[in-house]
Amino acid sequence: MEEFKACVLVRWPMKNAQCKKCLRKFDEKDIYTIQQFQYGGSPPYEWVLEFFARQNIGEWDSFCEKCLLHYKQVFLDEYAQSESHDL
Repeated sequence: MEEFKACVLVRWPMKNAQCKKCLRKFDEKDIYTIQQFQYGGSPPYEWVLEFFARQNIGEWDSFCEKCLLHYKQVFLDEYAQSESHDL
């Protein structure tokens, strides 16, 4: 049992994560979720959650960076349109 005290746990990159949009497999360390947007301020995170719910996307769904950036542009465009209609 003494030999295990010096053992160091190493997290090896695994290709078992999958982007919900493009279905590409990627390393776990490259996972992005819509929670990335909760600290942005505008649009409000509640609006972001509603937008993604309409897309059948939950807070814990995984995306690659490219697909998450795509969705970010789509929701920013939609938010801008909704703001212009509110004026």
